[in-house]
Amino acid sequence: MIVVKVGGDVIREVTPALVSDLKEALQVEGGVVVHGGGDEVTEVARRMGKEQLFVVSPEGIKSRYTDEEDIKIFTMVLCGLTNKNLVAALVRGGIRALGISGVDASIIRAVRKKRIVIVDDRNRKRVIDGGFTGKIEAVDPGPLKKLVSMGLVPVVSPLALGEDFELLNVDADMAAAKLAASLVPSKLVFLTDVMGVIKDDEIIRSLRLEEARALIREVGFGMNRKLMAAVEAVDAGVSEVIITSGQVDRPVSRALAHEVGTVICH
Repeated sequence: MIVVKVGGDVIREVTPALVSDLKEALQVEGGVVVHGGGDEVTEVARRMGKEQLFVVSPEGIKSRYTDEEDIKIFTMVLCGLTNKNLVAALVRGGIRALGISGVDASIIRAVRKKRIVIVDDRNRKRVIDGGFTGKIEAVDPGPLKKLVSMGLVPVVSPLALGEDFELLNVDADMAAAKLAASLVPSKLVFLTDVMGVIKDDEIIRSLRLEEARALIREVGFGMNRKLMAAVEAVDAGVSEVIITSGQVDRPVSRALAHEVGTVICH
């Protein structure tokens, strides 16, 4: 089974060529699509007069701070507009896509972060309220497997159910990694805006697990999060993770054939 995470500018314009390639790959192995859409959330929130706050952890991971109003906007955009636009594009291309979120059937359970440590503009550590951000604790692959067995392609938005059944924002890359790990044997493909993991202006074609782990602090915002998710996925039994551009010709098929992108494996 394959899990394909669609993010960055790729989610804004899902081309017929990409859908055709994805259809071909899914027909061979079956799989699940996970999507991001943070830029759309930010855009809609600003139109509604709600500026978004982003924070950086001591490990250098940048994330969206989600308060009570933000989680409503996040849910509205990702589970509504973004998810259904992606589903429509896939269905138009002949894929039997079904849009859901991690909340549905309690697929993704998370623990609400009570406090988070951030680094402020003066490079000082601060502890702030965790808001409505969650850390994924459990994934139930059963509903996804059932849908796949019916010939459907689940399209999952990264919203999770908390301990008190509250809605929580979880990282889409980590959600994809956790879902892939729950569907082992599986492969995970990240479709993003860049050609792969880049160091010294060169694309790294392959990384062993420990090499990828060591590189997390050396790459920029966004890619460090993907590497962290990739490491967790491979650590949990996913056979390989490929990070590649979703804007090249036949990105999924070529990624699985190791023709493009960066491959992370044991």
